Amino acid sequence: MPQRRTRPTLKDLANRLGISESAASFALNGRPGVSEQTRKRVLALAEELQWSPHHAARTLSGITSMTVGFVLTRDVQQFGMETFYLRLLTGAQSVLSERGYGLLFQMTHSVDEELAVLRRWSEERRVEGVIISDLRRGDPRPAYLRDLGLPAVLAGGPDPRKLIPSVTVDDGAAIRLLVEHLRNAGHRRLAYVSGPAYLLHVHRRITAFRRAADGIMAEPGVIGTDYSDEQGRAATQRLLRAANPPDAVVFDNEVLAVSGVRTLNGAGLSVPADISVVSCEDSAICMALQPALTAVQRDPTVFGEAVARKLLRLVHNESEPVVEAQQPTIAIRESTRQR
Repeated sequence: MPQRRTRPTLKDLANRLGISESAASFALNGRPGVSEQTRKRVLALAEELQWSPHHAARTLSGITSMTVGFVLTRDVQQFGMETFYLRLLTGAQSVLSERGYGLLFQMTHSVDEELAVLRRWSEERRVEGVIISDLRRGDPRPAYLRDLGLPAVLAGGPDPRKLIPSVTVDDGAAIRLLVEHLRNAGHRRLAYVSGPAYLLHVHRRITAFRRAADGIMAEPGVIGTDYSDEQGRAATQRLLRAANPPDAVVFDNEVLAVSGVRTLNGAGLSVPADISVVSCEDSAICMALQPALTAVQRDPTVFGEAVARKLLRLVHNESEPVVEAQQPTIAIRESTRQR
């Protein structure tokens, strides 16, 4: 059985080159005190041996990681189709880079796998704080992060147990704005194609929709999906097979909305002449679609900036309110019309 390859240490580098560990460290970190020739020798050997500093050792020596982590449980293909998280990451990185911080991003297939990543990051001192998202019912992550002692911010929320702070949009308010717009436009049979109800923000949206659309809800009124194009198409087809199909549909994001519009057009229906369509998430896709989609408007880049700022304040022990709420607005476009 082959032996497991051991990780080279700073001492190994120093011994191979016949120099002190301090000199090797100075060379690797670009500090004065060694000649340019020695620096080049150290860097060349470090590259040859694929040497990297041990994160725990760096922390013990007083060197922080200057890194923030974001681990997300999502299907890779679905992640690539949505623009929300890509723009959120862009906003977060812009704030972090101003302070000299990097962003470590990792995708996982399950919450259990996500917990394992968080523990590894904490044990190896890879990050100084983390961002989490998509809180679930009975989600173990807030308590887990509290027990790890790792600063964390929830992007979306709030956390019902208030174990970790959050930056969020009022999901109930967003749904109420859309339903009010459709009601005022004369629609009387509303349906909602949602994401998975085990996600807390989706559960809040569903609850808000049922309340706001009371008396004008189609049957079925709510159909859940996994956010995929396929399930968006299947949900729309199910609505069209109903005895009394809806005259307006709320889709949980732009991926579902685009799938829905394509399915409606394929069934010979025109948007908005025959049926109105709105989206709970806005993006360039919503504006580029024909007709352009009415949508809840928020800037995920600004949202990501707010999340990063809040996390950095936590890392540096600066006081902050538990919840920062962002109030939604809607952009009314051509996919809805007066009836």
